[in-house]
Amino acid sequence: MQTLNSQFELIRQSATVSLTDRIMALKASGRQIIGLQVGDPDFGTHPAIAEAALKAMQEGQTHYGPSNGTLELRKAIAHKLQRDEGVTYDPASEILVTNGGIHAYYTAMQSILNPGDDVLIPDPSWATHSNMATMLRGNVIRIPAPAENGFIPYFDSWLKALTANAKTRVIVLNYPSNPTGAYPTPEYLQQLQDFAAKHNLWVVSDEVYGSLYYGEKPTSAAAIEGAKERTLLVHSLSKSYAMTGWRVGFLAAPANVIANALKASQNSITCVAPFIQKAAAFALTDPAIQEVTASMRAAYTRRRELVLNLAREFESDKVIVTPSQGAFYFFLDFRPLKMSSVEICEKLLEDVGVALVPGSAFGEQGEGFARLCIAASDEDVEAGFKKIVEWAERQ
Repeated sequence: MQTLNSQFELIRQSATVSLTDRIMALKASGRQIIGLQVGDPDFGTHPAIAEAALKAMQEGQTHYGPSNGTLELRKAIAHKLQRDEGVTYDPASEILVTNGGIHAYYTAMQSILNPGDDVLIPDPSWATHSNMATMLRGNVIRIPAPAENGFIPYFDSWLKALTANAKTRVIVLNYPSNPTGAYPTPEYLQQLQDFAAKHNLWVVSDEVYGSLYYGEKPTSAAAIEGAKERTLLVHSLSKSYAMTGWRVGFLAAPANVIANALKASQNSITCVAPFIQKAAAFALTDPAIQEVTASMRAAYTRRRELVLNLAREFESDKVIVTPSQGAFYFFLDFRPLKMSSVEICEKLLEDVGVALVPGSAFGEQGEGFARLCIAASDEDVEAGFKKIVEWAERQ
């Protein structure tokens, strides 16, 4: 068994913290920085959502609430999952309200993972997916998801990752992906779920970007035939409703998993603030708010097309742009420059004042890449991308 210190040493230490400090220092000095690094919508939370929270506070919903979430919100979540994903969940026993998507992921992993269990996670992927598994004493096995295969693992890679001692327990998915924006076909998901069933594996699917897509709607991992009984859905209102600071999300899973996840939640946050839950229930069910989220997706679609049009215009062989399928990211390929991803982002920041996230923060397969976020104004996306390409061409 690894010691606590050795476990924490395995947690991926990205350069994003030092880069963030440098960005703040440059801004403090008066330098103009185009920030395309933070995955936080540039839209404000709709005023009607804030009004719902304010009204709830004025009505006295400022005390402890149910640990698993108010029944009103759990019903709203069940309605959303049926409406958007075609999956039916019992709000009484199969849904847990959480303090954002990270907490949903935490409670999911706490409920099914034992020390020493192997956790299969695509690479590149959001660092918290592997970091959390490591903190919970899991053994993370990264599954290459190369650019050459559209940032989706070759299916044989999953089979090769199985360990002979039957300690493989969990597959972690995140589609549309942070950082690549990729997501697999329904046929691929069916094959993966069949694989999970054959080898008695849980599937934890982080679908916080599920409503942000630019072509055919991505399929929820739980919507695959026979998958719901072994699939844990991680969701959040942060991205689709521009509610990152509200810290409200949910876990949807089989009742026995939710019962365990509830224990993890009770002993970590107690409950989500009732007035926030009231606002979340309103956001998930109000028809006008659904139209607002659709308009945000339209704005991201416009910015995506802006980047793709500029990429075609520049025809750069130094920055390779793979069209994003979903989320609000591009995973820019700078490998022709033969620099590390950290060096690329440091130079972009210092030389032209554009902030990106190094691809190595998302795993070994991210080396030579950088994540660009289009959750910024059209003007910043256009100006920033132009500066990026012009800088790359000078190298």
